[in-house]
Amino acid sequence: MTNDESPATDDPSDRGQPRYSDDISPVLRSTVDELSPGRALDVATGTGRNALALAARGWTVDAVDLSSAKLAQARERERGRTRSTGPPPSEPVNWILADVDSYCFPDGVYDLLAVSFFDARARLPDIVDALAPGGVLWYEHYLEPPASESSAGNPFRFEPNELLTACSRSKLTVLYYAEHAVGDEPRVVLVARNEDGVPRWRPALPPP
Repeated sequence: MTNDESPATDDPSDRGQPRYSDDISPVLRSTVDELSPGRALDVATGTGRNALALAARGWTVDAVDLSSAKLAQARERERGRTRSTGPPPSEPVNWILADVDSYCFPDGVYDLLAVSFFDARARLPDIVDALAPGGVLWYEHYLEPPASESSAGNPFRFEPNELLTACSRSKLTVLYYAEHAVGDEPRVVLVARNEDGVPRWRPALPPP
């Protein structure tokens, strides 16, 4: 699936969804606050909400998206933040124009990988393999509503427990999973970790 095929690739902040003071979700914020900055990848970054928040916390960030218009907005947001608060404590975000569906994810290099409102299930094995030992996957996406509330399914939304099952079958350890609603919009949030050869780590995470 490409960014042009589904509105689920847009930033919720662009469509009147709740915003936070630093533009990231409480679960992602709490996850990042318990990690030392390293190398991060923001998948389907859109206008760069998560990528810029991570860079502001000292992470070295790659951010990939299919839309040149969205990336132009992301670069402008980055320039605006630099003008108002000074350069971030890291390198500028590496904005990558590419289709996630065919992007060549490097193996074993990322300490954090964020996927926000994008159907990346076809690339999930490659995303998992892109995590370094100890690397963390944070994923938030839309969920199919109960059958009684919907007459037609959306192929780009996850079924209940679908993301949990997929990650549980991978080499990742699931640290957090929640299905919840924002208003009348059902969503799912997952945090999982590549614990291959590293000490156990369990962050204290808030409700979504």
